[in-house]
Amino acid sequence: MKILMPRIAISAAATVLLVACPRLAAAQTGPDTGDTAWMLTSSILVLFMTIPGLALFYAGLVRAKNVLSVMMQCFAITCMVTLLWTVYGYGLAFGDGGVLNSVIGSGNILLSDIGLDTARGTIPESVFQIFQLTFAVVTPALIVGAFAERMKFSAALLFMALWVTLVYTPIAHWVWGGGFLGEMGVLDFAGGIVVHVNAGIAALVLCILLGERRGYPNNTMAPNSLVLTVVGASMLWIGWFGFNAGSALSAGGSAGFAMMATQISAASGGMTWMLFEWLRHGKPSVLGIATGSIAGLVAISPAAGFVGPTGALMIGLISASLCFWGANGLKRRFGYDDSLDVFGVHGIGGGVGTLLTAVFASNAWGGLAGNQSFRLLLGVQAIGVMVTVIYSGILTLTIVKIVDKVVGLRVTPEEEGLGLDLSLHDERGFNL
Repeated sequence: MKILMPRIAISAAATVLLVACPRLAAAQTGPDTGDTAWMLTSSILVLFMTIPGLALFYAGLVRAKNVLSVMMQCFAITCMVTLLWTVYGYGLAFGDGGVLNSVIGSGNILLSDIGLDTARGTIPESVFQIFQLTFAVVTPALIVGAFAERMKFSAALLFMALWVTLVYTPIAHWVWGGGFLGEMGVLDFAGGIVVHVNAGIAALVLCILLGERRGYPNNTMAPNSLVLTVVGASMLWIGWFGFNAGSALSAGGSAGFAMMATQISAASGGMTWMLFEWLRHGKPSVLGIATGSIAGLVAISPAAGFVGPTGALMIGLISASLCFWGANGLKRRFGYDDSLDVFGVHGIGGGVGTLLTAVFASNAWGGLAGNQSFRLLLGVQAIGVMVTVIYSGILTLTIVKIVDKVVGLRVTPEEEGLGLDLSLHDERGFNL
């Protein structure tokens, strides 16, 4: 009896293990709960960048009579792009395009191929697509700053719908969805090319074709509330951790490295811009340090998962220096009215960060890209930037011409003088 009892216990334990093991194995093959939780959080953080982050950042920079117009544009873009992404955008960007896959994806109309059990790596595909949606939302919203205070709301919506369809989704596919730039080896961890170069070039083309605001550059067009701008910039900084660290698509070491690089580059960019302004004007400004931090965040986006602390510090310093020149000297030299310096910060910062990724991703600088040839990688990065500049520039030009023919681009001089809040939305941002 004494011998029998241990045997019964062992048999019972073995039976429990046999029953449980298949369940344990099944659980291990599904999405990882830790990765899923982090990606849900990252998706919320990136959406937080557009509304309220970018909306407040831009709202503070325009004049008081236009504060609601830019917030409305950011909010409407969020709604519209979500619908377009659901109907066909996700399929174009991340679907399998078959023989055309190097150029564009296909399928997944109305997200029909996504179920409870479909996964992308260690996360549910439903979470992956919502994370990518937040990138598709923030990219066109960035362009709002270039045409602020003078573009029709109807024209802005039509432009954004065409631009997201014809420009954003193909470039996202080329880099992240299995297209030819990704196959070439282009490194774009979190959107230096797909988001910032893309939006920056589109912003430059659009603001040039749209023309200057009435009174620019002779009349003072001071921000209505730097408090709103700094609050928005702070929200952008926080949201950027989801933007960059979330692009690891997991909660592991790569996400931690990207978060570390993001913080260092933002701080480096902010201090660099502040010092340049201090030396130039004799006083440091809150707008300068906030803008410099955004420049550092933009430039580290393509590099975040590939560079170490030294690389992040240098990318923030170099990018803020060049963005300072772009937002000041370059714009004055050529006289275009990029209202809120979208090209100066995002176009230049994204391009500089993408090229510097080739430098600081190497092992010599503490990077994680291995022993790739610097010259080869720099050439690949340069091709990625140039392809995006040419494609985005030409398509944006074409879309602007179409929109102008269909609904017209600009508000009337009377509407611009009154302000877009009242003339287009019949509301006031401030009832003082």
